[in-house]
Amino acid sequence: MTDLFNPTSEHRALRELVRSFTEREVDPQAESFDHAERFNIELFRQLGELGLLGITVDERFGGSGLDPLAAVIAHEELSAADPGFALAYLAHSMLFANNLQVNGSDAQRSKYLPDACTGKKVCGMCMTEPGAGTDVLGMQTTAAKRSDRYVLNGAKMWITNGAVSDTELGDTFLVYARLDGQPRNQLSMFIVEKGFPGFSLGQKIKGKLGMRASTTAELVFEDCEVPAENLVGSEGAATICMMRNLEIERVALAAMSLGIARRSIEVMNRYASERTSFGKPLRDFGQIQRYISQSYAEFMAGRAYTYYTASSMKLDEPGHRLDSDGVKLFTSTMGKDIADRAIQVLGGYGYVAEYAVERLWRDAKLLEIGGGTLEAHQKNMCRELQHLERIL
Repeated sequence: MTDLFNPTSEHRALRELVRSFTEREVDPQAESFDHAERFNIELFRQLGELGLLGITVDERFGGSGLDPLAAVIAHEELSAADPGFALAYLAHSMLFANNLQVNGSDAQRSKYLPDACTGKKVCGMCMTEPGAGTDVLGMQTTAAKRSDRYVLNGAKMWITNGAVSDTELGDTFLVYARLDGQPRNQLSMFIVEKGFPGFSLGQKIKGKLGMRASTTAELVFEDCEVPAENLVGSEGAATICMMRNLEIERVALAAMSLGIARRSIEVMNRYASERTSFGKPLRDFGQIQRYISQSYAEFMAGRAYTYYTASSMKLDEPGHRLDSDGVKLFTSTMGKDIADRAIQVLGGYGYVAEYAVERLWRDAKLLEIGGGTLEAHQKNMCRELQHLERIL
């Protein structure tokens, strides 16, 4: 019988590798980097040594050449310890490296992906703007062709890995913009490096509710000069690239919710066995039994849906819109609700950092907003479903 969650020996070995690394290296640092609102760049580069930063990148360009299911495994395991750190990983490995692997030229892949795969360069993707989030096609950042270069003007907001410290930009970004005179639904994508004239760090966002171990920043483009060869694909053709990459992003974000939910269940299950009240273990009380059992059932349902969806995906082909939205719609709220139940089971202990669930609960909320809001997923799914006579 095929194991849905570890269908091959390669997948099983990957899970063992990431889980061992997470327990040994990621978990011990999670609370301190969350508290300091700092990105652990040294730990991040260790992911490069493990081959995780280019997990879906072709081996020719320094990657591991693995599939969407492998990406799901990595994100689930990392998020069971530190979702903030896992979010930085996602922005780098999925939004930049996978995106460029699928949509870039061999020359662009050869130039940028090897350093991304080792972690020498910290990378990300720029789509959201101060006035354009869910309405992504309403973005105002423009690009104008000037001889042998493009000139970008505008600003991007809420960019993960936009800064690696309070004052230092991330290294390389894929930036979506609209060429002068092109319609709303035609976007272009550019590779922009730290050091390009006119590219600067606006503000590093502090005081976030959760995901504090990943940096979030505003990036500003003021007559930013980008070489013509840094256009990815052709002019006005990046909208399909963006939509295709959103599919794997949402499945990876769903996997992050799985990690949050799994760790929360483990914590409350253990606590309910060890803690007594009125002379009995907490797990003997009906309400606690409901919290634990309901959480496990919801987790396994979300996990099966996520792994089923990932196993059917092809990274270079769109067409997974319905279920990539569906898994994130279901698991993001599921993860938050399970973390909330864990806090309730632990009572006062759940409200402090010692047991991790308060941090997991804070981190989980972002997954109902980032990478597509719940409302956006509902809209997208209804739009997809209206064209189906039969669901299966």
